[in-house]
Formats: sequence, structure tokens, C-alpha cells
Amino acid sequence: MSDTKNLFNKVWDLHTVGTLPSGQTQLFIGLHLIHEVTSPQAFAMLRERDLKVMYPERTFATVDHIVPTDNQARPFADNLAEQMMSAIEKNCREFGVTLFDLKDGRQGIVHTVGPEQGLTQPGMTIACGDSHTSTHGAFGSIAFGIGTSQVAYVLSTQTLAMNRPQVRRVGVNGELGPGVFAKDVILHIIRQLGVKGGIGYAYEFAGDVFDRMTMEERMTVCNMSIEGGARCGYINPDETTVEYIRGRPFAPQGEAFEKAREWWLSLASGPNAQFDDEVSYDAASIEPTVTWGINPGQSVGINEAIPTVASYPEEEQKGVQEALDFMELNEGQSMKGLKIDVAFIGSCTNGRISDLRQAAELAKGNRVAPGVKAIVVPGSQQVRRQAEEEGLAEIFTEAGFEWREAGCSMCLAMNPDKLKGREICASSSNRNFKGRQGSPTGRTLLMSPAMVTAAAIRGSVTDVREMLEPVGA
Repeated sequence: MSDTKNLFNKVWDLHTVGTLPSGQTQLFIGLHLIHEVTSPQAFAMLRERDLKVMYPERTFATVDHIVPTDNQARPFADNLAEQMMSAIEKNCREFGVTLFDLKDGRQGIVHTVGPEQGLTQPGMTIACGDSHTSTHGAFGSIAFGIGTSQVAYVLSTQTLAMNRPQVRRVGVNGELGPGVFAKDVILHIIRQLGVKGGIGYAYEFAGDVFDRMTMEERMTVCNMSIEGGARCGYINPDETTVEYIRGRPFAPQGEAFEKAREWWLSLASGPNAQFDDEVSYDAASIEPTVTWGINPGQSVGINEAIPTVASYPEEEQKGVQEALDFMELNEGQSMKGLKIDVAFIGSCTNGRISDLRQAAELAKGNRVAPGVKAIVVPGSQQVRRQAEEEGLAEIFTEAGFEWREAGCSMCLAMNPDKLKGREICASSSNRNFKGRQGSPTGRTLLMSPAMVTAAAIRGSVTDVREMLEPVGA
């Protein structure tokens, strides 16, 4: 392989089946992840055409979007949810696909389950009918969210027809300050580049900040690549990646693992790798961050004021005013001190064990503020078990948080967990679009799990650094 090739282009070329008359690449997909919402129609398409799943051993299913997180007794109270659940059970049984269902012990959000089972590995091409499939790029794979018709296409051919994106290297170097987490880093990047800034690009996240991150932190960053418009995002595999995968159920074992390790590390972009664009940011300039608007790019550092409408390019000003009106906020206003009604810790962005540890550390010995509904939803059954073994669940419940079963929950409210009316939610999820959390008029403030916990305890948006132990204390 040429030293000038970045990881993205190495993996793309290795998986290219051919070039279609349209100019698109027919790309082999190494791993296909499916869930209950975008797969029923896809399986129906296969039945209509009398097709089979080409590689059922490369396809794995879980249930997450519609799953209730309080009462999971079957049949579900929501008839549509029950129909989706029954459909994926029937489809997986008939087409020979492995399903991590509610009784399996491995069920959870699709982007949590893939990595924790060792299905997600460097150098893979991964597809899933979900926008946040970019999460898996944290392992040095290239992972795409796809639509329902594409799910059917991958099921029947194990390939996708795609245009090759350009590659932008996004560097963050230096030291993150106390109380600044992976969520703050990606919100900062999206704010700088814009929610459409990544259109036509794959993002390679590079620099010593990402080098020092755990795999779970890297997943948080890559998860939100799509919120910046990028087709996918990834981080080069290193020993941190290797050690995360080692020993997981679907990872190679023994000698095969060591061979895989050597190949995985060889895929990383080298010092002479070329990119179509490069940007870089100073880690020290990133504060705990909170969104004020109706897209993830509309955010500020906790000690900044909401920007003036006039400070935006003219073509964006109408949208900025719309966001301020919807949120009932004003330019120049501080987010600090804004009252909240709901606090949500969970989602494929921030529902992993390290997120819950971070939140529990702040919750310990404190109480959720009167009038605030606070829920913690683990990303998977495995995360839930681990949190209970470590005593985190007990800390949350003693502090007044509700401790739930695994699922997508209030991230997208395709289940009973929804905002009501004009409620304001401090949320560790990934989207703050109008109506995203179930109420057409509900308002979402995106932030790190630590910031959500601080807001839950104080009852308002808070600089989490005020609640952290001083160094040396």
C-alpha cells in the first residue's frame, strides 16, 4: 500500500467490488447491523422478490428504538411497537440472522452492542439503517448509516453503491481542561465546521487528544460525525483499539487475533498520508459545551453568551432567529442558570459504562432537584449489569434518578419516554431538532453526561467544573 494513502482510502479500495456505470463504487460490506425499525420493510422487499440474505453470518440484529425502558412485559402496550418486535423476531428466524433480543442478555442499542460483542473491528466496512452508524469508525472501520431500501440491498447482495467521499483530517491537540469530555470536543468541532460542513467528506479525527481517549470516548466523537454532515468519521486503530477488542466474543482468538492485530495497525494513516482538507483546533480552547438552538452546531461554551444573530452569515440569520424563537432564548443570553424540567443520561452517544461512571461520580451524595425528572438508561443489557455490579445503579436511585432497562429511550422518543409540552431537557443524546424527544414543542439541550448530572442536581444548566473536586483535594 502506498504511504500516501489515508486509512479511509485503503479500506475503501480493499472493499471495492467494481465501478458501476453511474460512476459509483460497488462496495462490499463486511458487517451489516439491523434493528426493528428499518428492517421490516427491507425483509418484505426480499420476500416480494424471492431473495435470501446473502451472508446471514455477517448480519446481526438487535432491538432498541421502540423498546420500552420501564415495563418490557410482552405484548408491549404500544401495538405498533409490538408489531415491529414480532416482525424482527420472525424475520431473523426465517432468514437465519442472529438476533440479540430482550431475553438474550446481549440486547441494547445497536451501536453499543456491536463494539461490546467484538463485532466491530478495524478495517471493516459497516452498514446499518441508522444515522449514527458512524460510531463504529472509532475502531478504524468505515461505517455508514443507510436507508431502508439500502438495507434490503445489503441484505440481498452484501454490497452498497456509493460515491467515494473526500477525506478531511480534523486535528485536536493539547490538553483538555477539567470537566471537558469527548462530547464537548465533538460539539465544539461541529460548531466550528457547521452542521453542513462535512457534506461530501469522511472525517479522520487525529491528534493527541484522540490518541489519549478511551475507545468509549472515541465512539462518542465518531457517533456525532453525521451531525456535522460528514458521511462517516473514524480514528486510526492503535494499541488502545487492539486491547479493547481482545477477548470479546466475536473477535478473532489466539494466533488469529495476533495476525489481525498486525493487519489492523498497518491500516492507520501514516505520516505522509494525504487528505483533501485539514483543520485543527486547540484543546485548551474547549469549554464544557451546551447547545442553545435546534441543531447540534448551535452551541456555546458554558461561560459564553449566545451569539448575536448579526454575527452569523446573512444566509444563516433566518434559521438562527427561528432557533432563538423556538427555544425562547435571546442573543447575548447566558445558558448558565437556565431551568430544566428533565435530565436524560443515555443514547448511543453517551450510554456506555464510562458515561455512567462519570455521571455517578457527580450524583453520589447529591439529590436531583425538586421538580426535575431524571432518568438513566444504559446502552445495553451488558452495561446495565456492569453498572449494577459496580454499585452505580444504587447511587443513581439514591440520588433520585430513575434506573431503566436498556434502549434508545428519550434520544428519539419512538417509545414511551417522551417530553411533554414545552419541557426543557438536559440530554446526553445527539440531536436537538424540534420534536426529537417526543413533544413537538419540547426543547433539548445537548451536553455531556457530567453536565446533565450537574443540571439535574442544580435544577438548571450548570458549569460542571463548579461541582468537581479540586485537584489535590
